[in-house]
Amino acid sequence: MTTRESATVESGNGINLDVRIYKPKPEEGNNDSTASDDHKIVVVLVHPYSVLGGCQGLMKGIARNLADQGIAAVTFDMRGVGKSTGRASITGFSEVSDVVAVCKWSSQNLCSKRILLVGSSAGAPIAGSAVDEVDEVIGYVSLGYPFGWTASILFGRHHKAILQSPKPKLFVMGTRDGFTSVKQLANKIKSAAGRAETHLIEGVSHFQMEGPTYDAEMANLIVTFISSL
Repeated sequence: MTTRESATVESGNGINLDVRIYKPKPEEGNNDSTASDDHKIVVVLVHPYSVLGGCQGLMKGIARNLADQGIAAVTFDMRGVGKSTGRASITGFSEVSDVVAVCKWSSQNLCSKRILLVGSSAGAPIAGSAVDEVDEVIGYVSLGYPFGWTASILFGRHHKAILQSPKPKLFVMGTRDGFTSVKQLANKIKSAAGRAETHLIEGVSHFQMEGPTYDAEMANLIVTFISSL
């Protein structure tokens, strides 16, 4: 049975982040006590836009599904959300240091040299800006990256970091996403460095994909991507 633990991680400047760790049973998956640290992988999940109510609770379903499949998953509230201290920023640049701090903590405390970063909605550009800031991050999955023109007013300056990263990346999006069109996504991926893949979910909107109905599907896509790394 999946277990959930809690921790507090410091993000610098006195900011403390509320973190939850979802672990598989010790005898399952690649996170048991007999597995080499070189082969363990931990998935760090970055929640949607704090300013509009994004929180780690929205990532709980995916985290539990991953743990059920033998992969440890970490969720956390970025600054200014829930029990995490500090104040949320409008563009998400302050939150990049939160992602980096949680990734480094996960590597050190969960004994893993391999981390997959997953960002949902506005969490995707924030996570993308952290990918090359942590050596242990070996790949990246975006769930509904807001590449569209309107969203780019807030998050456009994050695009360059993930598109220029040589690390493997997967962009998952519904074909009815209201923030990014299928054409906009395709045009962005054309400019991406390294391995960059897309997975489109037919007829699904941005907020539908964020909902619990699609948690299992998102987890399965993440597991499949991990197996290819």
